[in-house]
Amino acid sequence: MQTYDTIIVGAGYAGLTATRELIKAGKKVILLEARDRVGGRVHTQYFEDGSYVDLGAAWVGPTQDRMYALAKEFGVQTFPTYDEGKSSLLYNNKLKHYKGIIPPLPIPSLLSLDMAIKRMNKLSKTVDLQNPWNTPDAEYYDSMTLASWMDKQMSFKTAKVMFKLAAEAIWAADPNEISMLHALFYTKSCIDLDMLMNVKNGAQEERLVGGASQPAIRLAETFKEHIRLNSVVRSISQQNSLVTVKGDGFELKAKKVIVALPPTLAGRIHYSPCMPANREQLTQRMPMGTVWKTYAIYDKPFWREAGLNGLSATNDGHVTVTFDNSPKDGSKGIMMGFVLGNQAKAFAQLLPEARKASALDTLSRFYGEKARNPVHYLDHSWAEEEFTRGCYAGLMPPGVWTSVGKALREPVGNIHWAGTETADIWNGYMEGAVLSGERVAKEVINS
Repeated sequence: MQTYDTIIVGAGYAGLTATRELIKAGKKVILLEARDRVGGRVHTQYFEDGSYVDLGAAWVGPTQDRMYALAKEFGVQTFPTYDEGKSSLLYNNKLKHYKGIIPPLPIPSLLSLDMAIKRMNKLSKTVDLQNPWNTPDAEYYDSMTLASWMDKQMSFKTAKVMFKLAAEAIWAADPNEISMLHALFYTKSCIDLDMLMNVKNGAQEERLVGGASQPAIRLAETFKEHIRLNSVVRSISQQNSLVTVKGDGFELKAKKVIVALPPTLAGRIHYSPCMPANREQLTQRMPMGTVWKTYAIYDKPFWREAGLNGLSATNDGHVTVTFDNSPKDGSKGIMMGFVLGNQAKAFAQLLPEARKASALDTLSRFYGEKARNPVHYLDHSWAEEEFTRGCYAGLMPPGVWTSVGKALREPVGNIHWAGTETADIWNGYMEGAVLSGERVAKEVINS
């Protein structure tokens, strides 16, 4: 049996990047992927007419330099997310259209919301990104949820509702599921809340022509002989200085292994000897966010004719946030809706026709009766994917960062960890995944 220098598990952007860096360094490597495709939580679905939708990660924005470099290297263009015209807010059964970033709320609620956002941005600046547990007052902030902090900060119900809507869109989780320390870490990791929420000069600024899978697919093509698809890793065992990786129909040996999976998936692999207690606790206590993406595809983006940009928000129904995801040339109208957090869990209980009816009902309240009759509707849940189990990323509930957070990136013998969850910059994003792949490759080369 041949022995590799490194075996990489998981062909998302993290695993692909690590593989490339190791090949560049002259290492003998193999990349194992459970699915029949590369990309992980990035998956573009293509239709016969040439149109496409991103079922997973979709956007790139300012300071995401690695993703822009990757797109440029492989000739993948970017284009601005459509945001010309007015946004929409449906609140207390009243539909309002507005220009700019600030929704039409009562002045006291707006001031309260603005103060809470500024306070959170300011607090996030104190976070130690490399070692969040060393942040000033780390245990205090890790002992509370984002929801309990919000309750203390804002006295107006409308402000709390709006902040909750934004938080659900950022983390794909209810604010009561997330440690305040994790919320602060994530906010600083992605610069600030303004960057996380905004389209222009924000994390949703641009999309990739041909879909977010394109750089991954083209990168994988450059070393396809090093990739094995449909290879589910079941066990990893360490003995002496070698690591043995086993799956259905294969057994491989290497000096090093990189597991580039979300922590909850990494925890499903059988390890021998078993993982140290803190690593084991971490993978048990780091759930994924919960999100559905819904897509309604029309002959044209008819809402643009009414001066609307497709950006909308509501606290009513399953779909609470929408974006215009039409192609660059506007040849089709594609309206994407997010179903987030607890709404996503409720949505999962519905039959397909009921999901469709709920999503289209919300779109019709925003954009009129035309929205009820798309040419095509589809929705996608990452929580039901065997090799993902949720999206956007793994989250830290209260108490995790300060008790077992160190185990997130700490190698265990000759096993190293990658994935966007391990990134300190742009954690949870494609950019974070690429950065984690670069970091882990250096770690392996230098160890």
